[in-house]
Amino acid sequence: MTFVFALLGAKALYLLYLWLIGCIAAAWLSDRKGYGEKAGLATGLLLSILAVPIWLLWPAKADSRWKLQGAFSRRGKGKKTVAEARAEHQED
Repeated sequence: MTFVFALLGAKALYLLYLWLIGCIAAAWLSDRKGYGEKAGLATGLLLSILAVPIWLLWPAKADSRWKLQGAFSRRGKGKKTVAEARAEHQED
């Protein structure tokens, strides 16, 4: 005889992890695209992991980190910060 509560607990834990990963990823993507973390967090809370592809397809604002630094940029040697890229963009 298997314990139903133990099986339910493991599945619930995995679903909770998926929900939290969706919230974190959606908040990060929306912040990168210039909409702030709250918009992504709200969609992550409501739509779980489905919020991630939504934010990947959602257009970025013109002055966002997504547009200025690229999709998944890493700051290293020779890379511009957002402030430097904005200043250069305003000069043009």
